[in-house]
Amino acid sequence: MASTVTTEPSRNSAAPARPGYGQLLRTRGAWTFLLPGFAARQPFAMLTISIVLLVQHTTGSYGAAGATAAVTGVSMALFAPYSGRLADRYGQRAVLIPGVLLHSLAGLTLTALALAHAPLWALFAAAVPTGASVPQIGPMVRARWGVKLQDTPLMTTAAAFESVTDELTFVFGPLLATALCTTVTPAAGLVTEAGLTLFGGLLFAAQKGTQPVITLAAHARVEHASALRVPGVRVLVVAFLGIGSVFGGMQVSLAAFSESIGEPGLNGVLYGVFAAGNMLSGIVCGAVAWRTAPQRRLVVGYGALALVASGLWAAHSLFVLAGLGLLVGMCIAPALITGYTLVDGLVPAGARTEAFTWLTGAVALGQAAAVTVAGQLEDRFWDGAGFLVPMAGTVLALATLLALRSRLVAHPRGRTVARGVGHRVPVTVD
Repeated sequence: MASTVTTEPSRNSAAPARPGYGQLLRTRGAWTFLLPGFAARQPFAMLTISIVLLVQHTTGSYGAAGATAAVTGVSMALFAPYSGRLADRYGQRAVLIPGVLLHSLAGLTLTALALAHAPLWALFAAAVPTGASVPQIGPMVRARWGVKLQDTPLMTTAAAFESVTDELTFVFGPLLATALCTTVTPAAGLVTEAGLTLFGGLLFAAQKGTQPVITLAAHARVEHASALRVPGVRVLVVAFLGIGSVFGGMQVSLAAFSESIGEPGLNGVLYGVFAAGNMLSGIVCGAVAWRTAPQRRLVVGYGALALVASGLWAAHSLFVLAGLGLLVGMCIAPALITGYTLVDGLVPAGARTEAFTWLTGAVALGQAAAVTVAGQLEDRFWDGAGFLVPMAGTVLALATLLALRSRLVAHPRGRTVARGVGHRVPVTVD
């Protein structure tokens, strides 16, 4: 068993000191899960906007539409870690196949209920399983990178690549959903989302050769321990809640600002600038050979994010707000990438999928809470009051990081690694 553990790292240990995307994408077997993974998580970015456009069309109420979408988002955030833990315990394929079937069925049921003008409680009832069964493709792809790369310098590059992929998904997904709902039929977005989830999810699940191997030892560890028991993971969850508050607060507050100046169409432009900053810094972050410890990078990067986000509420000019939005986006990607990179050292291989889902769920939960609070602030106080939410969320998260940064340091797991039953799960050598 020890030989299978050491063979893969030795092959990758020849990686140059300055890893890049070209080398990452030449990793043997990577494309077998990257392409299906991209197809499988594209629908996730379509889900919220598809629900909003459909329910608003059938009820005439943005409040009902937003509430239905919020129920879906909260359900996803609460159930995602459990899905990740099941994937670590039984294997990704065993969780994905029933999951995508349930999600597609629940999404089509929600569509049918909305078209039938069902009461709001019925929409909520269908929204719960729709959100709870969202396939956690992103964390599963990150877990597969962990198996392939195993502590090489390319891990940071892989984390950056996944961050950029997520941003691309959230650029194209809403555009596709909006086009379908407005040019075909209001139900087309959600129906397409269900179909793509089914097709992409089953295609991804079919790639058995790259999924983390489940052994009896790994099964026992996952059965008795949760990734959330790792102190560093709990600190990262707080940090990612703060990042979610930026996403949610920006969505509501940029829309309110655009409406207040009589140019509602600029909302998409402003959010696009924010997303572009995120994507650009993510690309750069993955191309840099970092020499500083990731714990320090996270604290410094998060400090920059909190500082820039704290100035949003005072921006009253379109160009100033666009510039600050660009800077905020540029600060988010390094924090996300570094957080995901830290998981690899903090969590045993047999629990990483669950750990990644805790972080993605934290972003979703922070976003849902921020949307609600920012909307109330915009309604009750002055224009731009919603920007206080990103400021509060990031400042509180930064304070937590500073107080508990020592918990982000990975501790050696002793000789169990050499015996093949500790840090790593044995993998099949390509």
